[in-house]
Amino acid sequence: MSEDTEYAIQVEDVSKIYKLYEKPIDRLKESLSLTHRNYHRDFFALNDISFRVKKGETVGIIGTNGSGKSTILKIITGVLTPTSGTVRVTGVISALLELGAGFNMDYTGIENVYMNGTMMGFSRKQMDEKLPDILEFADIGDFVYQPVKTYSSGMFVRLAFALAINVDPEILIVDEALSVGDVFFQSKCYRRMEEIRRNGTTILMVTHDMGSVIKYCDRVILLNKGNFVTEGAPGKMVDLYKKILANQLDALEEELEEMNDFSGGMLEAGGAAEGADRAEKSGAGKGTASAGKRSHSGLMRDHITINPSRTEYGNGKAEIYDLGLFDERGNLTNLLLKGEYFEIREKIRFFEPIEAPIFTYTIKDKKGTDLSGTNTMFEGVDIRPVKNGDEYEVTFRQKMTLQGGEYLLSMSCTGFEQGEHTVYHRLYDVANITVISNKNTVGVYDMESEVHVTRKDSEDEKN
Repeated sequence: MSEDTEYAIQVEDVSKIYKLYEKPIDRLKESLSLTHRNYHRDFFALNDISFRVKKGETVGIIGTNGSGKSTILKIITGVLTPTSGTVRVTGVISALLELGAGFNMDYTGIENVYMNGTMMGFSRKQMDEKLPDILEFADIGDFVYQPVKTYSSGMFVRLAFALAINVDPEILIVDEALSVGDVFFQSKCYRRMEEIRRNGTTILMVTHDMGSVIKYCDRVILLNKGNFVTEGAPGKMVDLYKKILANQLDALEEELEEMNDFSGGMLEAGGAAEGADRAEKSGAGKGTASAGKRSHSGLMRDHITINPSRTEYGNGKAEIYDLGLFDERGNLTNLLLKGEYFEIREKIRFFEPIEAPIFTYTIKDKKGTDLSGTNTMFEGVDIRPVKNGDEYEVTFRQKMTLQGGEYLLSMSCTGFEQGEHTVYHRLYDVANITVISNKNTVGVYDMESEVHVTRKDSEDEKN
């Protein structure tokens, strides 16, 4: 198969450079300079990016804000022109970029549908045939006859996505626009994307939803600050992306060199049990001190995202001076995969003798509702009396069964003095936990049901 027939998108050595001026007058000075003096500095939104997307493939592009994800999509769709490099596209593109792209705000929804269809090369008759499906999918009622400038963001994205996905595209390009719709519409969109994917449509998507990346993408491209980092299996790329989020660039470079065998799949039932067995053999049980699987220089908290607006209080007899979150592979990170084992660690320094300190953690949702948590007393781990200057490290190891989403971590060192509960140091909402999932069930957590379905023969069939 030749390159022209095998690949839908080919990006070769593409760079996009913007000129940044400190003052507006510097732009004029530069244009009038007889010596061609530069008054600007170059900003590389994209720096020598190359990749290819095969026909029928679903490819995700991930990276932190400012990595150039949206810029490369705009170049592929022709909205932007690259400073250097080439892009070759084989097939008709239907693109859903940021809200408002390609729509005339003064036109009605119907008029915008026909205008965009014409721009994609469809005749009026062809758009007449597609219109009922588009309107049924958008489901915005009589608002299709009103100017789109009167639309809410939700109505706008409904119409834009309905148009993009119901014109039988050969290539579908989707930016973060789906995050605007409500959860029901998002589900509807993903079901439709799965349908056209099975029909052979090439899909290139940019998203911060790592669960969708793992579930829908065949391959993922990782960008960072305008540079191509690597590409590969979705789970592997998400793992590397977590290192970038936690500023573990040294660990990222080491990982790129090693490129271990992690494929990113969820643990099977047997794999989870094996993980627990490994933990037990290594002494990393609940409420025990643990050296961890990997050594990390400096403080653990320097390698994860800590809430600068956290609430903390206590009587000062103890201090939680360091904390960390570790995934199944021993990485310090705020991103955890559902179904995997993870560790919460805290290091405590004591300034006065305490008879029986208790170490705790709690995980809450964004509304502040306690979802899970435990402490050394509940777990039956007694801490002997401590004295001034003692330091302890406690590790809580457990399986992540919460649904995909955002959560908040709190921890504390408490105890009882003369029968009264005493707080030595408490950290409220000290860090966030992002759970990535490729299968969510109903409710807050997954009970990990096993489903068996057996067909029963009817009496007529038996006879």
